[in-house]
Amino acid sequence: MAKRCEICGKQKLFGNTVSFSHKRGNRSWSPNLRRVRAVVNGERKRINVCTRCLRSGKVERAI
Repeated sequence: MAKRCEICGKQKLFGNTVSFSHKRGNRSWSPNLRRVRAVVNGERKRINVCTRCLRSGKVERAI
């Protein structure tokens, strides 16, 4: 199962790494995900959330 943010759907992206001589190789960018306890529909649940969603207040953390 691919890891993704359960709020915004952000997931791993693929592209090329380009050297000074313009040789190309494959590389990937992973989102900065955290597994947090959050309140979802009035219930405490563990979800994978990117730090951008945590910082912007889209997730209500469970204490």
